[in-house]
Amino acid sequence: MTARAWLLFAAVSVVWGIPYFFIKVAVEAGVPPGFVAWSRVALGAAVLLPVAWRRGALRGLGGRWRAVAAYAACEVALPFLLIAAGEQRVASSLAAILIASMPLMVALLAAWLSPDDRPTGLRLVGLVVGFGGVVALLGLDVAGRAGELLGAVLILVATLCYATATIIVNRGLADLDPLGPIAASLALATLGLVPAVALAPPGGVPSAEALGALAVLGFVCTALGLVLFFRLIVAAGPSRASVITYVNPLVAVVLGVVVLDERVGAMSLVGLLAILGGSWLSTRGRRAGPGHEPTPGRDGGTGAGVGGRWA
Repeated sequence: MTARAWLLFAAVSVVWGIPYFFIKVAVEAGVPPGFVAWSRVALGAAVLLPVAWRRGALRGLGGRWRAVAAYAACEVALPFLLIAAGEQRVASSLAAILIASMPLMVALLAAWLSPDDRPTGLRLVGLVVGFGGVVALLGLDVAGRAGELLGAVLILVATLCYATATIIVNRGLADLDPLGPIAASLALATLGLVPAVALAPPGGVPSAEALGALAVLGFVCTALGLVLFFRLIVAAGPSRASVITYVNPLVAVVLGVVVLDERVGAMSLVGLLAILGGSWLSTRGRRAGPGHEPTPGRDGGTGAGVGGRWA
């Protein structure tokens, strides 16, 4: 890759590795999960909608609002809410490790929806190893702690939502400039999350630390992260750009340990290595199709969206 591509890769790795940290900061400061999710998508939409409008990326969405709405639910509204709720109960590093299992979920969904693409050989080994890492985390790392187990399950459901979003994109939105569906989905998610805010509004004005975390989540992790990712795809291609999935959790784990003083035990590290290794094996040599590797879209974009790469 070129020097510019490496710089973009490093920038996106950091920008999409830090959301778990800032989500933890916000919820630890008492900000309800619904408001955390709503505020970041509202800020992201405020930035990206005008950009998408000027670029003409919103054209062609008129007859695909059903797919866009499904994408908004699975890629933005539900996972953002579930991850924030989950991080009330688990460490940010554990959340990032569990989110890293998204490629495994995609491989499993693709095999279920396309019987001809059922994993065999090393791909099957990868699925077993990867999900073995998840089971190890749930059964050994958080076993016996009901609150943490519930948080981990919420995050795994969010991961399944991300995986489902990639299927939705590849089946109904892959031929569009990705900035259009993403900006539209942020706008729809902003509206869809209003009831969550109404049911559990903040008890008062969040602290300066929490407000700063929300601003970073919205402007940096969501809006800037997407713009940088688009440029990375153009500079390095979708296949190389997708390696971000394997780097993000490492950034999140380091931040959790160094800044939040989280404990990452031997089993967490084993689980992380098993999930990343299993994800790599299970997605090797997969053919293009629903849920498969991102395919280039118009203007150098990718039809796979950003499922599982931004928390």
